[in-house]
Amino acid sequence: MTYKELNERADRFASLLISVGVNRETVVGLCLPRSLGMIVGALGVLKAGAAYLPLDPANPPERLAFMLQHSQASVLVTDPSLAPSFSSMRGATVLLDRDGRLLFHGASKNGVRRPRAQDLAYVIYTSGSSGGPKGVEVTHANLLNLVHWHCHAFAVTSGDRASHLAAVGFDASVWEVWPYLAKGASVHIVEQSVLQNPESLRDWMVSEKITIAFAPTPLAERLISVDWPADVALRVLLTGASALQRHPPRILPFRFVNNYGLTECTVVSTSGEVAVNGHGGSLPSIGKPIAATQVHILDDRLSPVALGAAGEIYIGGEGVGRGYRNAPELTKTRFVPDPFRKDPSARLYRTGDLGKFLPDGQIAFLGRVDQQVKIRGFRVELEEIAGVLKRHPSVRESVVIAREYGKEKENRLLAYIVPGTNPAPAADDLRSHLGSFLPDYMIPSMFVCLESLPLNANGKIDLAALPLPQRSNILREKVAVEPASPLEQRVAGILAKLLSLDQVNPNDNFFFLGGHSLLGTQLITRLGDAFDVDLSLKTLFDHPTAAQLSREIEKLIVAKLQAMSEEEAEKRLKFLTERREEA
Repeated sequence: MTYKELNERADRFASLLISVGVNRETVVGLCLPRSLGMIVGALGVLKAGAAYLPLDPANPPERLAFMLQHSQASVLVTDPSLAPSFSSMRGATVLLDRDGRLLFHGASKNGVRRPRAQDLAYVIYTSGSSGGPKGVEVTHANLLNLVHWHCHAFAVTSGDRASHLAAVGFDASVWEVWPYLAKGASVHIVEQSVLQNPESLRDWMVSEKITIAFAPTPLAERLISVDWPADVALRVLLTGASALQRHPPRILPFRFVNNYGLTECTVVSTSGEVAVNGHGGSLPSIGKPIAATQVHILDDRLSPVALGAAGEIYIGGEGVGRGYRNAPELTKTRFVPDPFRKDPSARLYRTGDLGKFLPDGQIAFLGRVDQQVKIRGFRVELEEIAGVLKRHPSVRESVVIAREYGKEKENRLLAYIVPGTNPAPAADDLRSHLGSFLPDYMIPSMFVCLESLPLNANGKIDLAALPLPQRSNILREKVAVEPASPLEQRVAGILAKLLSLDQVNPNDNFFFLGGHSLLGTQLITRLGDAFDVDLSLKTLFDHPTAAQLSREIEKLIVAKLQAMSEEEAEKRLKFLTERREEA
């Protein structure tokens, strides 16, 4: 799509929105996949002077309905295939196809509106501790600060080719679009299949001649570990969303920049290039404050802590958003008056993150003050998940925590429940219940059944006393069986080791146990090495249990043996037997 086509379609869409009553401060829901249509829709909403609300079609309908109702969106824009899911929408519904073409021909000739700096630009919902998502309001002034800083810091020009891979409901998608459109650069939308493994994404970036890209921390850590051609066009790889655990290798043909920020502060608040060698084995810092942004490390009395001391991170400046949508009390508790500025309207955002200033002025991230965590780059409040679990008729009490697993120290959700019925609910029943209200990244990998939750002397849940998941306390699926063969047993063992579990049931779904496409790539490699077969990621998606994978592996082994001579087959069987005994 050319800029001319983008502008014409966005103008036509903006005119239609104005003709149906959209005005300044009106919120327009955009339920579209990552596509040209989503970009046309967002630009059209801004041209109408309104604010857009990105809605990820992958979220459960109940969650999408909540966001629409809570935000008081008066118009919904969606794809024709998704429209039936919003039959109860009270306001106007407009249909756009994935190329941003209007499927409604009632647009008037009204001109577009020029937004003002203080006008609302977008609303994005994040996980909330109050029992539901909370909508963050971001103004044009906030967004412009991000755009100006980004374009200057990374010398963006019209010749740049940027990638767009973040989910539409993830605020990183804001960062992947507007700075480049402001400079006349090209935005290249990544197909979901390309994100299945870092090698595929690398190959795509090389073939598309991408010059600047963003990848969430877990994916970025894998991208810097694969081999890159020396003459790659990529000059900057940006990352953020989770705590970065590693420094880049010495030979990396592009800059690697770590970033820190929150939705409430317009995506990015600090940024810094990551050196190839850490200082004394320390983790990479989160850099320094970006333009027109102040970062304070404060104690409980809002006083600065000493250099090198830990405190809570507070963010001030032009990126601090307006507050939470239709939640004035919550806004007051998190957006507090800024004691370091004379402007009485200036506010600091209380992040709930711990950090400290390093001697060179950079900031070290030290974790969370509260129970908020990052899962696969998404911010999650554990109390929200526990609240939904308690609404299950067979759950009396529940608590959800995050534990780090594996060499990658990846956060996975773990739910503890006290059942209200006998027998206790099966894991798939709880998973199905949560899936009706929450996105997949908020569904725990495991469920542990307890007679009661441990309490401390103050009567609060003692998180440190929660037992580790064991074979005796993990809730299984409705049907539990022992491995049917040595091959099935070995496949289950490989899955268990990769997922850092003591045991995997042959019928346990790899993805329900916390597996995802990046871990799936590792699993395919390990199974291929163990059984000398060529498996694909599609095989794992189609056959995600140890029992199913075993049958597919057996078919491949038999087919390979049948294609051999008798002597070759005997040698191959002997080789596989010896490898199994070694394992």
